[in-house]
Amino acid sequence: MTLTEKYGEMTERFEARSLDARGFSHVDHIGVACQMLQRYEFLEAAFRFGSALRAIAAKAGAADKFNATVTLAFLSLLSERMAATPHESFDEFLEKNPDLTSRSLMETWYSPGRLGSDRARKSFLMPDKFSS
Repeated sequence: MTLTEKYGEMTERFEARSLDARGFSHVDHIGVACQMLQRYEFLEAAFRFGSALRAIAAKAGAADKFNATVTLAFLSLLSERMAATPHESFDEFLEKNPDLTSRSLMETWYSPGRLGSDRARKSFLMPDKFSS
């Protein structure tokens, strides 16, 4: 199943901010983000995704869960992986990039304190962990 077939309608509801946050899984976040990265140039996709995600979180009473750093870092990683990973479907893309489904993936580059800070929630912070 293609990304559009799997996440096209969900992305429409996401952008319209009518998506119910309940049941919107981590993999759904990835699918919608990938769909938007295909539809728009990176900066527009980042703006649209971030704005919609923030609004949906606020509507669900969880405005404090939005994290600008996680959002932009994850979109950057997805964009890079989408370009570097030949794939015919969203499922194949995830099979080739299983680490993307880990909720702790960002801890590869960010300490928990930095990633969970108020500053990280409000604006993008550079990583504070570097591989040697």
